[in-house]
Amino acid sequence: MSGQAGQGNEKGGGREEPVLIDGFSHVLPITTRWADVDVYGHVNNVVYYSYFDTVVNEQLVSAGLLDPQTSPIIGLVVETRCTYFRSLTYPAPVRAGMRVAKLGSSSVRYQIALFQGEDPRAAAQGHFVHVYVDRASQKPVPIPDPVRALLQTLVV
Repeated sequence: MSGQAGQGNEKGGGREEPVLIDGFSHVLPITTRWADVDVYGHVNNVVYYSYFDTVVNEQLVSAGLLDPQTSPIIGLVVETRCTYFRSLTYPAPVRAGMRVAKLGSSSVRYQIALFQGEDPRAAAQGHFVHVYVDRASQKPVPIPDPVRALLQTLVV
């Protein structure tokens, strides 16, 4: 398990420290599923990325800024990374925190952290980069103004 995320969370160039949930203004509850657990009895690492994708796209869809089937401009994932601190388990609630670390002209870098139960420290944290493209041409385009307005509210 490897990766990186967070801001200023490394101590002396070593492994970063888990971020705290109070640093996130957008938090989405996610219910772990039986199918999320692997043979080792914990949520499989690939599922963490699914949770990352869920918190980002839920925010865009619920704000009416993304229709996955018809939006002419969409965000494509071009980079993602995760650092794992503790295993997530089933059954136990997960809270996914999301904030914007960098907002460019056609791309956005989200910082995401996953918290289990009431623990304020991240069990895992990472980043997720969207590049906005024209759906038909797949060429980068500027982030649409309504999307940019929402993302600016999440900038740290």
